[in-house]
Amino acid sequence: MRSVSYLDDLIAAYGRSVALPWPRSLAPGQRIWMAVYPPEQERRLRLHVPAFEEEASKHGHSWAQIDLTDSFETWTADHPYRAEYFKAPELFASALPGFFEHLIESVGAQLAAHDSPDGVVALLGVGSLFGLGEAVKVSALLAAVSDAIAGRLLVFFPGDVENNNFRLLDGRDGWNYMAIVIKPDGGRR
Repeated sequence: MRSVSYLDDLIAAYGRSVALPWPRSLAPGQRIWMAVYPPEQERRLRLHVPAFEEEASKHGHSWAQIDLTDSFETWTADHPYRAEYFKAPELFASALPGFFEHLIESVGAQLAAHDSPDGVVALLGVGSLFGLGEAVKVSALLAAVSDAIAGRLLVFFPGDVENNNFRLLDGRDGWNYMAIVIKPDGGRR
């Protein structure tokens, strides 16, 4: 198990990234920062989110947050067929593409509302998408909303990355993504 100082080191690595000049000509996908941390550090990370905001402010960047943690539950609670889904949970699989479209619209709208080219939008709770099947993938979400990123999107990513192959919650299947990796051990490329 990694030490508690992992998060202090992650905040320092993020601070170095946020302090660098921000070229305006980057492609949308290159405006995504992936702060990678061990899944067992999730609770501690959430306690330290204000430190990430402080680093952004210290370097003149605005801050906003999007939290996906309860997005599926909120969507389900408002779904007209929720009672049927609870009676037969296997039917949820057919509804997941609708949830994913809702998620894309919601995150895209929140990113558009924070349209400062000098701002950081933090995306929390991506781990809550784990296990929802092939219809709901973090990589597809990021690809779908990347055009709405005006400044930088800081994705708090509980998992691992090796050679740009990201594994959410250390799951077996990963994906290759060209975001900027922020890790204490120099994972930033």
